[in-house]
Amino acid sequence: MELRVLSREDQELALEIAGEDHTFMNVLKGALLETDGVVAATYDVNPEQSGGQTDPVLTVTTESSVDPLDAIGAAAAEIQETTDSFRDAYAAA
Repeated sequence: MELRVLSREDQELALEIAGEDHTFMNVLKGALLETDGVVAATYDVNPEQSGGQTDPVLTVTTESSVDPLDAIGAAAAEIQETTDSFRDAYAAA
């Protein structure tokens, strides 16, 4: 997975995530919205209105006490835990 930081402030981060689509981005956005300290999480894939952009851009806004990068890390860890649990339940079925 290739990430490119487009903008970074104390409480807001915009990342371009190369090669991903709505499937992954919706899961990541959902996990971020359930992460403590995240005020807003959204992504955009809109090539026609953004000059040809095809890779999604994730934007995360957090409370002042939470670093957006830490919030993304926590959301990614939660996704990993959920997928591991699903895989284990599937294997046991």
